[in-house]
Amino acid sequence: MQLPIFRSRVVPVVSIESADEALPLAEALLEGGIDVIELTLRRPGGLPGIERLSRELPQICVGAGTLLSVEDMARARDAGARFGLSPGATPALFEAAHRTGLPFIPGVMTPSEAMQARAAGFGLLKLFPAAQAGGLGMLRAIRGPLPDLAFCPTGGIDASNLREFLAQSNVKCVGGSWITPATCVQSGDWPAITRLAREASAIAAEA
Repeated sequence: MQLPIFRSRVVPVVSIESADEALPLAEALLEGGIDVIELTLRRPGGLPGIERLSRELPQICVGAGTLLSVEDMARARDAGARFGLSPGATPALFEAAHRTGLPFIPGVMTPSEAMQARAAGFGLLKLFPAAQAGGLGMLRAIRGPLPDLAFCPTGGIDASNLREFLAQSNVKCVGGSWITPATCVQSGDWPAITRLAREASAIAAEA
């Protein structure tokens, strides 16, 4: 399955209450050098925000996060998401991704789950929750037996360990919410988000 195309190796994970937050948030990320965003379906603004960004700001690659069902996959595609992510994976989600054509990054936590996802045709996987799954140690250990898989570790990653994660040869990108703190999103502190995005982009460029 064709993977989504974006330049940034850092994927901000955001839950928004209103679609009105989506546009200034994405613009702040773009100004900070990040051209991708994961809007989760955990809050009411998720799907409307995806729809608005896909229509009004095509410069940012918008993904739908927390896809838990076949219906979620279809709604994300219809809203204009360019890829989808899940904290886990099921055969039904694998099938829905293939049927809808939505590039999908399934969540895994163990080598067995990674092998199941690979057998279903997925080569970029979300290691989640990364810290609890073994973090850097897990990524290094799994690289030997499964060298063809790439990962987007998410959970427990921030500016303090971003460089180490991105330095792993089997890490394509990382996901995290530290770039878009809920307090900044709720208060509309977009300059703070741009600053955090710039810092993350600089670290990624050095990794």
